[in-house]
Amino acid sequence: MNANIDAESEILVILPGLLCDGRMFAGQLAEFAGSRSIDGFYGGADRIAAMADYALERMPSRCAVLGHSMGARVALEIVRKAPDRVSRVALADTGIHVPRPGEREQRHALRDIGREQGFAALVDAWLPPMIGPAMRDDADLVGQLRAMCLDAGQTVFEAQIEALLNRPDVSGVLSELTCPVSLIVGADDAWSPVEQHREIAAAIGGCPLSIVPDAGHMAPAERPVAFNAVIREWLASNESQPEKNLTKVLKGRI
Repeated sequence: MNANIDAESEILVILPGLLCDGRMFAGQLAEFAGSRSIDGFYGGADRIAAMADYALERMPSRCAVLGHSMGARVALEIVRKAPDRVSRVALADTGIHVPRPGEREQRHALRDIGREQGFAALVDAWLPPMIGPAMRDDADLVGQLRAMCLDAGQTVFEAQIEALLNRPDVSGVLSELTCPVSLIVGADDAWSPVEQHREIAAAIGGCPLSIVPDAGHMAPAERPVAFNAVIREWLASNESQPEKNLTKVLKGRI
């Protein structure tokens, strides 16, 4: 059953992460009436700023923005460029740090698997660790996510890797956020762990952090019911009085 988005049909716009598209958020798109996902290829853009421009051209004049992983970085760039366009922002399974030592080599090693062995080999190396241990053997979930990633292809992957390796410093954006902010992370996210999200909350100056049990980096698809509960609460929060300093560990495998 779809949850209504009030406030004159405040639209939820979803910004996918690396190799993802709307299929990653099927549970959210089905739940929240009027919600939409930006094309996860971002028109082939190879910079976060260009991805933000691509999204801004396709967003309503003002909306709620949910960014996942790389998409959360795009969301913050949108806030930097056009803060009046964003009524609230949710950041899921992400980070705010600039590239760390060794990251370029790690990402290029994955790129080279695709170049030398084919893109399917790249996806098969990258995807399993992104899924939490509790869901890694779910053949339906893994099959759906694998098909989604394969559809992105090597060219999109390389463009997005370049965007991530050249990502901007967002620390100045975080400290100036005044709209309702929600942080969400899978408890078993090995790529963007819980502690990293505590650091983001501190950089913002405090905001709700929800930890989804038995979920990894792909939390929206792994545990859609639990993830949707957080989104629903965030959408209902008072835009003029954002919550501060609240960590919730969600209960149960839902």
